[in-house]
Amino acid sequence: MSNFEQFHCDFYQSNYTIDDQEGYNSYGSSENLTARRKCQIGDQPPSNAFVPSEMLLPSQSYTGQILQPTYSPNTLSHLSYTDGFDEEPPLLEELGINFEHIWQKTLTVLNPMKPADGSIMNETDLTGPMVFCLALGATLLLAGKVHFGYVYGVSAIGCLAIHALLNLMSISGVSHGCVASVLGYCLLPMVILSTSAVVFSLQGILGTLLALFIIGWCSLSASKIFTSALAMEGQQLLIAYPCALLYGLFALLAVF
Repeated sequence: MSNFEQFHCDFYQSNYTIDDQEGYNSYGSSENLTARRKCQIGDQPPSNAFVPSEMLLPSQSYTGQILQPTYSPNTLSHLSYTDGFDEEPPLLEELGINFEHIWQKTLTVLNPMKPADGSIMNETDLTGPMVFCLALGATLLLAGKVHFGYVYGVSAIGCLAIHALLNLMSISGVSHGCVASVLGYCLLPMVILSTSAVVFSLQGILGTLLALFIIGWCSLSASKIFTSALAMEGQQLLIAYPCALLYGLFALLAVF
C-alpha cells in the first residue's frame, strides 16, 4: 500500500507552478495585444494609396425617434415614385374605353327623338362600332350569308365618302375617327334587321317595309348626331340622304 501511495505522488509530481501559469497568460495576452495592433495598422490604408470617398465619410448617426424613422432624400424620391402608380388613370381610360359614354351613345341611337350630346358624340370611340360590325357579320352568318368582307369594305368606303362630304358642308371640319364612330353606332338598328333575317325571310312586302324602316332609323340617328356634334342646324336632311344611301347597302346585304 505504501508503494502505491509513493507511485501516486511520483506520477502527479511536476515542475509546473501557478507562477508559471500567470507568466504564460501574461505572455499570451501580450502576444494577442500585439497581433491586434498589427491588424489595426494593417487595416489602415497607406498615406499614398487611393481610398474611395465613401470610406472617408463619417458614419451617419440615427436622429429619429422610436417608431418615427427619418427619411433620406433617396427614400422620399422612392416614395413619390411609388405613389405615382396610384395616381395613374385606369387602363380602360387610357385606351379610350368609357362604358358610360358607350351606353349613352347606344341609347341616343335607339331613340332618334332624344337630343344628342355633342361633347360625347364628338369623341373618337371605335369600341362600339367594332362590336356592332362584328354583330352584323355574325347575324348574317347565322342566316347563311358570309359577308364579313362586304361589311368592312362598305363601312370603310362609306366613312371616307361621308367624311369628305361633312368637311365640305361644315365650318369646323370633322375627323375620320368621329365619322367612323357615329356611323358605326348607328349601325345598331341594322343588326336588328339582320337578326330578323335569321327568323324569317325578308324577300317580301313585310321584309321590304321593315328594311325601309330600319334605313330611315339609321339615317335619322346619324344625321341627328352629326348636326349636334358639328353645329350644323338646318342641314339634317342634307346629311340624312347620303347616310340613307350608305345604310341601304347594308340593308341589301341583309335582305338578299
